[in-house]
Amino acid sequence: MPVDDAFARHDMAVLYDAFNIHGVDKDFYLGLASEACRVLDIGCGTGSIALALADLGHTVTGLDPAPGMLAVARSKDTANRVRWIEGNVLDPAVSLRDAFDLIILTGHVFQVFLDDRETLTMLDFAWRHLAPGGRLVFESRNPLRRAWENWTEQRTREFREIDGLGRVEVYYQVKAVEAEHVTFDAVFTLLDTGEKRVSESRLRFANRETIGRLLTQAGFDSIEWLGDFEGSAYSETSPEIIPIAMAQATPA
Repeated sequence: MPVDDAFARHDMAVLYDAFNIHGVDKDFYLGLASEACRVLDIGCGTGSIALALADLGHTVTGLDPAPGMLAVARSKDTANRVRWIEGNVLDPAVSLRDAFDLIILTGHVFQVFLDDRETLTMLDFAWRHLAPGGRLVFESRNPLRRAWENWTEQRTREFREIDGLGRVEVYYQVKAVEAEHVTFDAVFTLLDTGEKRVSESRLRFANRETIGRLLTQAGFDSIEWLGDFEGSAYSETSPEIIPIAMAQATPA
């Protein structure tokens, strides 16, 4: 699971929550389980959704390879509601020795797995950690909507006032589009000092057929396909690809 500077470095991770505010996606994930259950949040980042799930009574584990993001998550969890673990699902040595009723990847974390090998490794990790009848849920941007075409400086520039840093500007700019992959920079400027903090990211925009093939290969079936966080069925015009998948008894 690649770790960009924007997540690994604490001086950049502290900027994340100011510019990435959950909305209907948070409501969607919080609504997945009506009764208290065991939840694993892979790529939990700064922990906003993990903490909200814990507030609802779920037993939550947040797993992330980025020390900067986990430091921010732990700083918010003053009551120790969530078990935070620094670890990479691509590392074969990482095993949680637990079973979960619900495993989620939010914030388009699924797209950081850049090829079939990485994705299958992650899906195998999830399959091995699901309890019987457990579900895996994540979202990936629908490549047919070509969201990256709007990732320009002019269209993405935002400003926030951040405690201790003053006024901060961010914008995103695409550097390369190659088949399924989009490479872009996140450019933060601390306007009071002029300091720039730049992080490069690369994402995979897999289509629904590819995602379905990989889920089946990893041992998942009974897949329900949604196209947005309101729960609409997936179509080619959907902004998202959201599978809700259950595991077979043994991998395919």
